[in-house]
Amino acid sequence: MGGETLRERVETFLLPAAVAVVVLCGWHAAVAVSGSAIFPTPYAVLLGMYELLMQGVLVKYIVASLFRVAAGFLLALLVGVPLGLLLGWFDRAFRAFNPAIQMFRPISPIAWIPVAILWFGVSDLAPVFLIFMASLFPITTAAMSAVQNIRLVHLRAARNFRVGRLTVFSKVVFPACLPQIITGVRLALGVAWLVVVAAEMIAVNSGLGYLIIDARNAGMRYDLVVAGMIIIGLIGLALDLLVRRLEQLEEVRWGFNR
Repeated sequence: MGGETLRERVETFLLPAAVAVVVLCGWHAAVAVSGSAIFPTPYAVLLGMYELLMQGVLVKYIVASLFRVAAGFLLALLVGVPLGLLLGWFDRAFRAFNPAIQMFRPISPIAWIPVAILWFGVSDLAPVFLIFMASLFPITTAAMSAVQNIRLVHLRAARNFRVGRLTVFSKVVFPACLPQIITGVRLALGVAWLVVVAAEMIAVNSGLGYLIIDARNAGMRYDLVVAGMIIIGLIGLALDLLVRRLEQLEEVRWGFNR
């Protein structure tokens, strides 16, 4: 239950680094053995990243993608968390709206692309809408399930002290549900980052998704294509680590099995 030891912290860094080195060496060897003139080596991809950086487009496209994810995801948070808590708390509301949620939830966010373009055109609103739709249902479902699975001991303790219904909801229900909500948020953020890349390949003319499709079309620059893929993966990893930091907060940490 204590903090990480020095050895564990070193291993946390060294083990992924060792895997990365093995993958890079295997990648380089595979390209060298195959004699491929199209697929780039790791060094060629690194040069491609440097080229994008010097042209000033790399930071621009990263900022564009992050802005769209932030806008759509925060909107989904503002709608999904209260909606899920209310649907989980009120049985009649759950019975009324749950069928509609379960009907829309399995629809792939990519299937909404034609609708987004029809409604919003080729603009930032289209990917923001897609990210909102992709994030809304995982967040709502996680919050709804968290309320329904709350331990009765928390509610009984509050009732024994004759705490008001609104106070129970804000001081007992929400804190007890927070761990499961954050898990849903983490999953939704991964989906949101995936969707923005797909949307940018079709619905806008900027961002990391657009970078990949444009590099492929403009002279088959697969060094830039792979560079864009790696940058997307690194940012996705950073976003996941950021959300996981929330799990370490004292207000949340107690709810996870250690």
